[in-house]
Amino acid sequence: MKFPATQNSILPIRSFIVLLIGCLAINLSLCFSSFPSSIKTLNVEGHFSFDNNEFAARDFGNRFRFLPSAVLHPKSVSDIATIIKHIWQKGPGSKLTVAARGHGHSLQGQAQAPQGIVINMESLSGQEMKVHTGRFPYVDVWAGELWINILHECLKFGLAPKSWTDYLHLTVGGTLSNAGISGQAFRHGPQISNVHQLEVVTGKGEVTICSEEQNADLFHGVLGGLGQFGIITRARISLEPAPKMVKWIRVLYSDFSTFARDQEYLISTQNTFDYVEGLVIINKTGLINNWRSSFNLQDPVQASQFKSDGRTLFCLELTKNFNPGEADKIDQEIDSLLSRLSYIPSMLFMSEASYVEFLDRVHAAEIKLRSKGLWDLPHPWLNLLVPKSKIHSFAERVFGNILTDTNNGPVLVYPANKSKWDNRTSFVLPEEDIFYLVAFLPQAVPLSTENDGLEPLLSLNKRILDYCEEAHLGVKQYLPYYTTQEEWRAHFGQQWEVFARRKSAYDPLAILAPGQRIFQKAISNL
Repeated sequence: MKFPATQNSILPIRSFIVLLIGCLAINLSLCFSSFPSSIKTLNVEGHFSFDNNEFAARDFGNRFRFLPSAVLHPKSVSDIATIIKHIWQKGPGSKLTVAARGHGHSLQGQAQAPQGIVINMESLSGQEMKVHTGRFPYVDVWAGELWINILHECLKFGLAPKSWTDYLHLTVGGTLSNAGISGQAFRHGPQISNVHQLEVVTGKGEVTICSEEQNADLFHGVLGGLGQFGIITRARISLEPAPKMVKWIRVLYSDFSTFARDQEYLISTQNTFDYVEGLVIINKTGLINNWRSSFNLQDPVQASQFKSDGRTLFCLELTKNFNPGEADKIDQEIDSLLSRLSYIPSMLFMSEASYVEFLDRVHAAEIKLRSKGLWDLPHPWLNLLVPKSKIHSFAERVFGNILTDTNNGPVLVYPANKSKWDNRTSFVLPEEDIFYLVAFLPQAVPLSTENDGLEPLLSLNKRILDYCEEAHLGVKQYLPYYTTQEEWRAHFGQQWEVFARRKSAYDPLAILAPGQRIFQKAISNL
């Protein structure tokens, strides 16, 4: 019979396959086990975690999830330098990359490191902040500290940082690696314009102190540098006297040109408000009733007859800082300023709040959204910087046409003065003296195929970006996301050569911030 002979001939083949699979398993095991063993030999004050690191593969955008091989929870700057230097010394043969993670508020995986090392920068928070008073006050802080904690510490000395973001539960290192923009930027510039000194760990593992006077190229490169040249570990932040209270004002417009003209006037005059931001409101139901709970109406009767349904409106949000005993004087200043604006007369809303209450206003909304399970949804945000000369064309095409309602999240639009930005940093601006931040900030409902679903919202973003490209508006993205180096080159324009040179100087192996997708780590097979 031939069957036994065939069976016998198969046995060597089967044995070979089993042996091959066994060898592959051993090799794969060596690949994955050799990584932790080399890291475990490092002498650090903190510790590494190799399991249960799912938090490091999540962010506020809630769209990208790339697990790292390990997370470092540092207790000192030397811990960060040790891991980066270890990888640097391995040379191009190592595939490992490193990403610094703050409070996890990135939108598209920028602080993730697929199969690499994520550094949990919040492990460095909670350490002593040093506030220096005097003629030019400042505070020295760890980069993993939240801005809200810095605010509370500085207020003990009657001081506060000059420039903010709308949401304060972000880390110093995170915002300084981008820009840090809010309604104070027209006066003080972004947060990256209010830094005196940094401590940075470069892509070679070198701990460097830098400022305008010392290692200036690294200092300017890291500010707005998207984490490409070093990890910020400490920062010296400029301070100013802090007010106790704010007058909080909202006025409505039905015409964009008037709305924009008034905003540009306010950011260009000397005696003005302390905070200027704008909102686009499209087809919003019950707008007036929603605001009644927090604001007093100047004309309740007229306001009760006002309908926001089906309309495109523009809200100017303003504040004026003051201290107890100054209320009457501030009211006069506000009346004078408002008399020069052309908002809808009956649509004036006013309130008072503590300085902290106003600055931390988004956190109050966060608490409500978390209680309803609506905070950890996907956030397909799109932030654009639009030149002043193009903002009217942009508004005409986008507001009410491409974008037909703002029920999925707020849309901000407000101007800034380019003169308040330092052009030596890595941040990229439009080529005009005044530009507008236009921020589309929706949240997506998972699995929905309606307008509030993730895919429709991403499609909306693409339509807006396609229009900007076709109309040659000269728009730049804030918190940019691109997937090819060609796109990044176009984004940086003439600044690309300086950006690439800095990368070559401070992180030549492209170890840092792989989630930005700007530079691909070159890996040698030797």
